[in-house]
Amino acid sequence: MKVEILSKEKPDVIQFVLEGATPAFANALRRIMISEVPTLAVDWLEIHENSSVLFDEMIAHRVGLIPLKFDPRKMNLPDECSCEGKGCALCQVVFAVEKSGPCMVYSGDMKSSNKDVKPTSPDFPIVELLENQKVRFEAVARLGKGAEHAKWQAAIASYQYYPELEVDYKKVGDLKKCASECPKGVLQIKNGKLVLANPEKCDLCRKCEEVCEGVRIKGNPNKFIFRVESVSGLEPEYIVSKAAEILEKKAEEFMKNVKEL
Repeated sequence: MKVEILSKEKPDVIQFVLEGATPAFANALRRIMISEVPTLAVDWLEIHENSSVLFDEMIAHRVGLIPLKFDPRKMNLPDECSCEGKGCALCQVVFAVEKSGPCMVYSGDMKSSNKDVKPTSPDFPIVELLENQKVRFEAVARLGKGAEHAKWQAAIASYQYYPELEVDYKKVGDLKKCASECPKGVLQIKNGKLVLANPEKCDLCRKCEEVCEGVRIKGNPNKFIFRVESVSGLEPEYIVSKAAEILEKKAEEFMKNVKEL
């Protein structure tokens, strides 16, 4: 298999081409990126005081969905930690919040027990406090997987077949018309031939086939364009490599189980 990086639009978005794989492999990789790469999120919250307009459960829900930035090499899953899930600095982080109104309580107000762990942005609103209103709570964040709850989802991952253009120039009429009809603007004329200038932008809508006889666009079932957007505190490159590592371990475990039959 070959991997080619197409772009990194933002710090949390990456596009790449995976060649020499099957649709089953591509989809397995996508599913693991979404649901099995461990991330950090608030899993338990104790509210000591809340006189805001929001119920305790709503505040807990909001805090639980705040993505957290952390070093995955320094955190363990609770059931894999040496403390056996009882809770220690290697498998959980505690946040404390105490604010009085009038003000807006933001994610940046969450004081962490670990200086290396914090929300990905300090500007996520939690609750607005009016005059004489107050909130005080502690929140415990642990590693988890998206398969268990959406708050632990690592990324939004998608893929499509790599588009390939076939042109029968004996049947094609006006090349300029064909190129102009493409809604994505990826069809261009170069040296008198119709080409896909930016294949990664083509979504296989096949509009070109409708307006131009002799033009056919198809997806390569062994070549895929992936787009991965991190919705956690992890880098998209790490999410892709970690998903591949998890998939490899699953394959090794499967082979081991097969040999034991």
